[in-house]
Amino acid sequence: MIRFVVYLFTLAGTILPLNAAEITTFTLDNGMDVVVMEDHRAPVVVHMVWYRVGAADEPSGKSGIAHFLEHLLFKGTDDLDAGEFSATVSRNGGSDNAFTSWDYTAYFQRVAADRLELMMTMEADRMRDLQMTEADVITERDVVLEERNQRTDSDPGALFREQLNAAQYLNHPYSIPIIGWRHEIEQLNRDDAFAFYQRYYAPNNAILIVAGDVEPTDVLAMAKQHYGPIAPTVDLPERVRPVEPPQLSERRLSYSDPRVAQPYVTRSYLAPERNLGDQKVAANLTMLAALLGGNGATSVLGQKLQFETQQAVYVSAYYQGMSLDYATFGLVMVPSPGQPLQQAEDAMDQAVGEFLDEGVDPEQFARIKMRLRAERIYGEDNIVSLARRYGIGLTTGLTIEDIQVWPDILQSVTEQDVMEAARTIFDKSNAVTGWISPPISKDISQ
Repeated sequence: MIRFVVYLFTLAGTILPLNAAEITTFTLDNGMDVVVMEDHRAPVVVHMVWYRVGAADEPSGKSGIAHFLEHLLFKGTDDLDAGEFSATVSRNGGSDNAFTSWDYTAYFQRVAADRLELMMTMEADRMRDLQMTEADVITERDVVLEERNQRTDSDPGALFREQLNAAQYLNHPYSIPIIGWRHEIEQLNRDDAFAFYQRYYAPNNAILIVAGDVEPTDVLAMAKQHYGPIAPTVDLPERVRPVEPPQLSERRLSYSDPRVAQPYVTRSYLAPERNLGDQKVAANLTMLAALLGGNGATSVLGQKLQFETQQAVYVSAYYQGMSLDYATFGLVMVPSPGQPLQQAEDAMDQAVGEFLDEGVDPEQFARIKMRLRAERIYGEDNIVSLARRYGIGLTTGLTIEDIQVWPDILQSVTEQDVMEAARTIFDKSNAVTGWISPPISKDISQ
């Protein structure tokens, strides 16, 4: 058993122990990791099982199988009828859901603390004993196809982002949409689902996170009883993905669709992700994104483009560093009505260039540090978000210690660190630039 206690700095700088963030970890004999997060302020508990497998781990030609399997896990097991899992959670006053990313798949329930063992009983049952008929597979495949139709195919912005992502990666499976390509989803079958399930849904590929009004010893006893007897996958493959080749020139994409209501320009740069024991570069990029476009009213790009020149109605900068392999740093600009996208892109580049010349405003930098510190402290009040933060970190290669020291690393970033990160990241030969707009009308009378 390993116990970690998080100490958070208050806004005044005093160090206070926060019981909600007291963490205890175990590893069961079958390889399943257990993380317990104590929070006795309310008699509720969040029970999560995270699998170290996602869309980027799918076999070639089977895109969408990880997300498809997530749907199928709500079908029956040898002990539960189809739909009985969620119905039982609801009947006990709780809520449940699941989500899939490129790097993980997770299932969770939020219930009264005295219902925790019931959740473990059911979740352990579907880890290995999933039952699905051909009818189940066909029905759920149609559900996934309709989900893709509603969320992607009928949304020009989603289609644009999908194409941008495919352009970002030449070789790495992050180029494949999590929901899958439509033509491959249509071919997924029962054998595909069972093969993926039997290989990756195993205790030695899972992390159990329990957060809320619990005692670590009680959680361990329950975990041993319900998850402990499950046999591990003995031939579990290592998570080895294709390496992205060096990008040698800027990639550009122009997408037009009559359904587009608001044109905009975006650019994303391939960037380092947060890594085990080495999060300094990621922290620098996090601070750079917050400084440039974290808040439309006070950010560098917001001040320059929305208020000073009024060339934009919206600007943003982001850094998506929580991934196993690669991350992206991006800029977005929605131009003022009537402004051509080329002019908008030029204005965005000019604003970034001015920032590189002018450097960091110390007062603004201090405010951002204070805001990020406050957001992290307030975030401790939501046990679902807290458990999710640790689940994402642990399934993307970080340790408990990495996650806990992250706030301190952020606070250690200097103005010089931010400028060095900016000079490194803003290289168009490592970027994808995209325009999205309605079709340009042509006056044939001219």
